[in-house]
Amino acid sequence: MVQKKQSLTRKSSPKKQAAAAETSETIAEQTALFLKSGKKIEVIQSGISHKPTLEAKKQINLRS
Repeated sequence: MVQKKQSLTRKSSPKKQAAAAETSETIAEQTALFLKSGKKIEVIQSGISHKPTLEAKKQINLRS
């Protein structure tokens, strides 16, 4: 049985991510376009989850 030699070359490393300043600029541009299109940004209070609860709300009556 003949075995093939494996290539010893390395794969090129992935490109570096864009600088944070460039990313911030991109986000600012996208936000401006979003608002210009007439859409609104909804501010959510801290501690509020976007996930719906699966449990039924239990009502406890302490004055029975």
